[in-house]
Amino acid sequence: MTPQQLYQQKRLAPADAVRLVRNGDTIIVPTGVGEPPTLLTALSAQRRDFSDVKVSQILAMRKYDYLDPQTVDHIRHVAFFFGGATRAGGQEGWIDFLPNYFSEIPHQIERGQIASDVVFSMASPMDAHGFFAVSLGADYTMAAIAKARAVVLEVNPNVPFAFGNCHIHISQVAALVESDQPVLEVGLPKIGPVQEAIGKYVADMIDDGSTLQIGYGGIPDAVVMQLTSKNDLGIHTEMIGDGILTLVESGAITNRRKNYLPGKMVATFALGSQKLYRYMDRNPGLEIHPVSFTNDPYLAGLNDNLVAINATLQIDFQGQCGSESLGFSPYSGTGGQSDFVRAANRSRGGKAFIVVPSTAKNDTISRIVPTLTPGTHVSTSKNDINYVVTEYGVAQLRGKSMKQRTQELIGIAHPNFRAELTEQAKRMSIL
Repeated sequence: MTPQQLYQQKRLAPADAVRLVRNGDTIIVPTGVGEPPTLLTALSAQRRDFSDVKVSQILAMRKYDYLDPQTVDHIRHVAFFFGGATRAGGQEGWIDFLPNYFSEIPHQIERGQIASDVVFSMASPMDAHGFFAVSLGADYTMAAIAKARAVVLEVNPNVPFAFGNCHIHISQVAALVESDQPVLEVGLPKIGPVQEAIGKYVADMIDDGSTLQIGYGGIPDAVVMQLTSKNDLGIHTEMIGDGILTLVESGAITNRRKNYLPGKMVATFALGSQKLYRYMDRNPGLEIHPVSFTNDPYLAGLNDNLVAINATLQIDFQGQCGSESLGFSPYSGTGGQSDFVRAANRSRGGKAFIVVPSTAKNDTISRIVPTLTPGTHVSTSKNDINYVVTEYGVAQLRGKSMKQRTQELIGIAHPNFRAELTEQAKRMSIL
């Protein structure tokens, strides 16, 4: 049977496709905009027909009807990372959370530590050879596809066919549905004067020819906006977004000086505009790979001069970063922060930046603290921390003593809190 004949044979209505899910199954869904809205809407409509089904995903984008505290015995969301659609449910306890390093989720799936019975994913149209691209999120999805009993694709002409290890053949697909709605767009975060000041400090420390990993958020994007005059930058990251596209268009990114995968931009998922998604389509200069490849600290660290830029919510005198919770209350997840901090530390000439505004709540709370708020989830450890940047400067902590770290951090704290932080350090017998 030809690929085209198989395609027609496996094409179903959404309501029929979701019936491939069995009670007790775990459905794996890609990161962010790789989630298939038609399939998840159909699943939501039938949610009371199921029992003990889990939907596991990083960064759910939409509040589907299955995200319902009244029907969690039917379908429950299990987050690898919280976003706006799932944060409240996580904080209220009816959405589960599975701690992880982003890079290790595929290995956990392969080893059976994370179940993968069914995969629901967006996909590009099929090519002449019978292959689809799950280019919006190869992440852990490729590992899930290899393990799953059933793979169900939502085929959409607006999904790019990217290169890299992100392809699935029609023979691996149990069912597919078709949709043509535009892929969800995610705009750049707002950048204010604090973010701009932090961005300038970081940008000034990035040399021509560096390879970048850029996390999501206002401060990382503020860094990006100040790199347009740099030369021969490269990209080895987890997320490709419109900030990176801006650097490509300015000529700052060429990937020519990368020593690892030269000439290639590498990412594991996309989050941006229609313009970005069109840029990804059959672009030989961009590859989408599983996160076990892009975020592996050893592999990413093979890039010389790797610069990792990630944000945190709170940091203590030891250098511990609480980047994913407000005390014990969950906010996001580890994501790739720890992966790339460690990769940059391994990289020859690498620099790992943790960026954070000095205060919160209109300058009433210092984000630099003697000890993390009780219950805070530590994302980057004291042993991995290197550069910390606020709008007041740069603290370099790696290789420094507790006393030196404390002095460095107080020096970049908001001036209104420096005296108080100094007194607290003295009471702790640090200074």
